[in-house]
Amino acid sequence: MNRSDGMHYAPTAANKPKPVCRPGEFVFAAAALDHGHIYGQTNGLLEAGGTLKWVYDPDPAKVAQFIRTYPQAQAAPSLETILEDREVAMVAAAAIPSDRAALGIRAMEAGKDYFTDKTPFTTLDQLAAAKEAVARTGRKYMVYYSERLHNEGAVYAGQLIREGAIGRVLQVIGTGPHRLNKASRPDWFFRKEKYGGILCDIGSHQIEQFLYYAGCRDAEVLHSKVANYANPDVPELEDFGDATLLGDNGATNYFRVDWFTPDGLATWGDGRTLILGTDGYIEIRKYIDVERDPRGDHVYLVNHDGQRHYEVGGKVGFPFFGELILDCLNRTERAMTQEHAFKAAELCLVAQNKAIRIEARP
Repeated sequence: MNRSDGMHYAPTAANKPKPVCRPGEFVFAAAALDHGHIYGQTNGLLEAGGTLKWVYDPDPAKVAQFIRTYPQAQAAPSLETILEDREVAMVAAAAIPSDRAALGIRAMEAGKDYFTDKTPFTTLDQLAAAKEAVARTGRKYMVYYSERLHNEGAVYAGQLIREGAIGRVLQVIGTGPHRLNKASRPDWFFRKEKYGGILCDIGSHQIEQFLYYAGCRDAEVLHSKVANYANPDVPELEDFGDATLLGDNGATNYFRVDWFTPDGLATWGDGRTLILGTDGYIEIRKYIDVERDPRGDHVYLVNHDGQRHYEVGGKVGFPFFGELILDCLNRTERAMTQEHAFKAAELCLVAQNKAIRIEARP
């Protein structure tokens, strides 16, 4: 697992994986290897009992690298090979963001469930088309919101909230700093039409977490802004963004995302979440506890009973993937509802479209 580069951060379960199905019962394929998150998606599905059959990408080098990691995968000669294989139940993909919707619609029309990296869309028109395709085909369009789903600290915080440890959630504050690693990024990463903007892209993690932790079905974007403060050589890149949201139950959210992680940090980003409730608060230090522990998955809880620090790495696991497989097999919605996945995507697009552009000054 690459701790220095968020684009290739692919967690694996430190505790013993818990398969939810027998070998061959849930077959999936990987396609469109444009973002390294496809490795995290694949790890999660394999650990939950999924069977990886095919991999496809038009770039043979990406396919070869993928097969070195997952030698059980067969190189598909075309995307159609995967779509026409009746044994394949799901297509997992990490395409260029602007291409994710079209690929998902093709997969669903072929009778497959679709599991895409975030952000799932770059325009509201894409979202509308995907909604129509879900309604028409009955297939799932699921999203890898990895900063909650693939982080044990974030998973455990959700469990504490469900148990009532901090009462009713009033506010969620999130920070999502990332290391830029500019020299290693592909061309599409710097083209706004392709990546959608910083609030649409990495901001999608933050909005999804707010909806989940605060129990909101909807929210209003009150304010948002973006900037390119320090990268004039790539003018379409947004290296900073933030937003304020008001949930339909009165909970509020502020989040900040940026590409300013300094090289001296031992991981790709010091992501944190602070959750305020009526009876206490929780802080999640997801990927590092600076100068205390280079590992992540730290949860701090303060409530009327006292104050506690939980180190949960290797202790909680990643239940989303098993729940997702069972949802696909049983046509249920335990892992994540389609409504939730689409609402988080919609709000990040609205935040991006409403954002004030800050002009950097020397």
